[in-house]
Amino acid sequence: MTRELPEYPWDTLVPYREKAAEHQGGVVDLSIGSPVDPTPAIVRDALKAATDAHGYPTTVGTPELRQAIVDWYARRRNVPDLELRNVLPTIGSKELVALLPFLLGLGEGDVVVHPTAAYPSYAMGAALCGAEALASDDPAEWPVETRLIWLNSPGNPDGRVHDIESLRLAVARARELDAVIVNDECYAELGWEGPWVSEPTPCILDPRVTDGDRRGILSIYSLSKQSNMAGYRAAFAAGCARVIASLTNVRKHAGLMVPAPLQHAMAVALRDDEHVAQQKALYRRRRDVLVPALTAAGFRIERSEAGLYLWVTEGRDAWESIDRLAGLGIIGGPGHFYGDHYPTFVRLSLTASDERVDAGAARLRAASGGETL
Repeated sequence: MTRELPEYPWDTLVPYREKAAEHQGGVVDLSIGSPVDPTPAIVRDALKAATDAHGYPTTVGTPELRQAIVDWYARRRNVPDLELRNVLPTIGSKELVALLPFLLGLGEGDVVVHPTAAYPSYAMGAALCGAEALASDDPAEWPVETRLIWLNSPGNPDGRVHDIESLRLAVARARELDAVIVNDECYAELGWEGPWVSEPTPCILDPRVTDGDRRGILSIYSLSKQSNMAGYRAAFAAGCARVIASLTNVRKHAGLMVPAPLQHAMAVALRDDEHVAQQKALYRRRRDVLVPALTAAGFRIERSEAGLYLWVTEGRDAWESIDRLAGLGIIGGPGHFYGDHYPTFVRLSLTASDERVDAGAARLRAASGGETL
């Protein structure tokens, strides 16, 4: 039975949005990770070229798209041995996150594990099918009732990256439990610190993790961030052929299929790396502006070595920090939205225009006494 769902978290930000709107310089909204930059022209042109879509699309995806996904994993994620049967397009990644426990047949008595700092959809997916959600980063804590394990690397909200060894440990525990393990990797192209500046963040399907055995393992990815395709709802899953086949069958019965024009646009986006590098450069520039301004204003940045967000704290309750930021016309997301473990943290997104990021940074510096507005 579906559990009663809580209020949608972002609705509670309304008073702070109203306060921020009073700032004479306008609002700097860093609360939601929705892309603000244009969808690349090659993607829009591909969509236009595929608008004669008179027949129903296939749930499993076109051979063109599945091959593009396979090739992308080999080129960008160090996963060289996937076949078409190992991949499946989905209608964005959020619907897959929320529906996966149901699609796998989970219900009352089953446990869905997710990170302690986590986007709410992992827990909501458990609630929607009557399963129990458990926030835990320690494989030793995962109970025998666990049937699905979510990892999120790079993480939202905290930018945490799992290295190869930590992925291996998680996979080993999942196999002890006979559980499906999934890594949500939608920020994989956005590495900022340490080894992730020059090498990709690790994929859970990397042979160094799997030892050539993908049984029970999935990677999911979205083109929303790397290609500014959030409005397209373009994502996919890859990994264990048995799990992919099971998901495909349920999705066929449910009529879940990615529209044909979008499948072509996805394939074109996956084959082009240049626009991804250009978008990463935009996010890097915004991050480089915000980091010193936040530090000057008294915030400590934790983790955040990859991904689309800065995970920051002043050492006091997050709602107090949210109120302080709102007084500067800046909107963030309190750590309370991402579980019970980080009540003093605030998530700030890099998805605002250069002009708005510069304005926010100037206000933070002014608040710290660094300059006068």
